[in-house]
Amino acid sequence: MSNAYFHVPYPKNEVVLGYAPNSPERAALQVALAAAKNTQADLPMIIGGKEVRTQQTYAINPPHDLSRTLGVFHKGDATHVQQAIDAALAAKSTWENMAWHERAAIFLKAAELLAGPYRYKMNAATMLAQSKNAFQAEIDSACEMIDFFRYNAYFMSEIYKIQPDSQPGIWNRMEYRPLEGFVVAITPFNFTSIAGNLPCSPAMMGNVVVWKPAETQIYSAHVIMEILHEAGLPDGVINLVQVSGPTLGEIAFSHPQFAGVHFTGSTGTFNTMWKTIANNISQYRSYPRIVGETGGKDFVVAHGSANPAEVAVALARGAFEYQGQKCSAASRAYIARSIWNEVQEQLVADVRSFKMGDVEDFSNFVNAVIDERSFDKITAYIAEAKTHEGVQILVGGNYDKTKGYFIEPTVIVTTDPQYITMCDELFGPVLTVFVYEDADFEATLDLVNSTSPYALTGAFFARQREVIALASERLRHAAGNFYINDKPTGAVVNQQPFGGGRASGTNDKAGSYLNLVRWVSARAIKENFVPPKDYRYSFLVK
Repeated sequence: MSNAYFHVPYPKNEVVLGYAPNSPERAALQVALAAAKNTQADLPMIIGGKEVRTQQTYAINPPHDLSRTLGVFHKGDATHVQQAIDAALAAKSTWENMAWHERAAIFLKAAELLAGPYRYKMNAATMLAQSKNAFQAEIDSACEMIDFFRYNAYFMSEIYKIQPDSQPGIWNRMEYRPLEGFVVAITPFNFTSIAGNLPCSPAMMGNVVVWKPAETQIYSAHVIMEILHEAGLPDGVINLVQVSGPTLGEIAFSHPQFAGVHFTGSTGTFNTMWKTIANNISQYRSYPRIVGETGGKDFVVAHGSANPAEVAVALARGAFEYQGQKCSAASRAYIARSIWNEVQEQLVADVRSFKMGDVEDFSNFVNAVIDERSFDKITAYIAEAKTHEGVQILVGGNYDKTKGYFIEPTVIVTTDPQYITMCDELFGPVLTVFVYEDADFEATLDLVNSTSPYALTGAFFARQREVIALASERLRHAAGNFYINDKPTGAVVNQQPFGGGRASGTNDKAGSYLNLVRWVSARAIKENFVPPKDYRYSFLVK
């Protein structure tokens, strides 16, 4: 029995390790990489705490080394989705009635396990299966996921503290109930931390979850499940199913106890899900919570007063870290003509200095894109640009998928601000630049605001404060995360809560309390200590 008020210690963001030559973290990571490469992983579904295997298995190959097999995963069908739902609902009562501090302790322990004994195993999995370099993996699969676990536990405790006022003789209380039913989590390949957060944030608030990771992230997903199991998460609270999206949707979105979906992926998929849920709305016990972060066509705008070197570095990092496979990656840039020559010179030099190849070579800045489908999509845009009038390939433009899915970081310059690569989401290492006349600055802000249906991230560079203020106001709705004199990527939990509006999602800000409140249904309780015994109010007395 708990008879005390417990406080979650105020967290701090996990320190990012540098992996410099001869550093202990580099040596430990290399050991973990070797261990993963020398083991053929068998990856079943995990439903109700049990490993579920099928006759349908698929190999997992590193995108940068297609000749190597990391293991196989077992693909399920509709019956496994139903089993996962049943397992989740069976675990629901016990889980939602567990004291909140006990739930918090599980995820705080998971954070410490990830910060310590699992750090290099998690990073190695992300590097090998998703082709991230060591630094990008460290930021993502270690630090950000640790931050999600720690800060979400703290946010949960702060949400529970929010209570209404009471008048004399009355005690008003607010109870933050988990949703009535189960939550579906659908996670992408590009951030292991997102794959961890999307099922775990609803679970932390007392919900039970059916989790479908992207097939290209299943390898890392199993390390997450291993950590959660060791941390003491009860069986059935989070159920890992390896099925197609339509298979999941057909069963889960037609179930009367479907309570919500936590999603990161394409806008098209999210729109289809929303329509399906809307069509089934009369079947549900409660209106489902629909939380999603989708696409982006993220911009960088550089005013004539901006520092050219700072702009060039922001473009090089913002567009090409993790091969541009970030929802926040710089994809379109609008550069004032007065500084373009200097920006261009440094940007081209920086891009030409990039090394590309295997993640185990720590000198490589660029690795492979995630799969052949992505490779073919991106290279089709590059091929079109090579033949299009008014379009120039400034640097890059080559690609090869013989050994892995390698695409050179490519900078396109166009004279048409509506050219296809200025508008479409490519999700790869391609940056398109439009050079505007300095006198057209304000018109360019309108162009930035109207070109894309997305509104995820954006960056603005300038020295003049009045110009910064103008751009911030004119681009208010163009980005959910807006960066001033910084690249449009790299949001940090509790520092830059992440999410966008318009076609980029519901802007529920992962990395803040705002996301967690979506996973509870509040109940207001009024207790009257001395109820009246006469219906007559004072105005009725003669």
